[in-house]
Amino acid sequence: MSKINDFLTEAGIFYVATTDGAQPKLRPFGAHIEVDGTVYFAVGDFKAVYRQMLANPLCEIVACKPDGLWLRYTGKVVFDEDPKYEEAMFATSPLLKEIYNEKTGFKMKIFHLEEAKAFIMPQMGQPEQIL
Repeated sequence: MSKINDFLTEAGIFYVATTDGAQPKLRPFGAHIEVDGTVYFAVGDFKAVYRQMLANPLCEIVACKPDGLWLRYTGKVVFDEDPKYEEAMFATSPLLKEIYNEKTGFKMKIFHLEEAKAFIMPQMGQPEQIL
């Protein structure tokens, strides 16, 4: 998992793919943390992507580094209710506190992927399975 977390950190922005019915949807994300050997992500409960994850928990995360290597991380979204993950996300990304708070009424949902596979993909050659 550290390889996944480190890759995402180096890439900065990564993309999360879900589906809306039969239509694929892709959007940029940036917030992630690693806690106890698991990589966690944050999403707002008011966003369409959250509703899409509830309707179909299969998703894929893709990140690309400037050197051309890219990561494909695929699995099933599982939401985590333990407040320690939200606290860790706020500690790592303080800007999120401006979005998710009592004043805005927005709630942050924390998730990770289960039944997952991850590959580091070179521009040419064979992918390396890291999970």
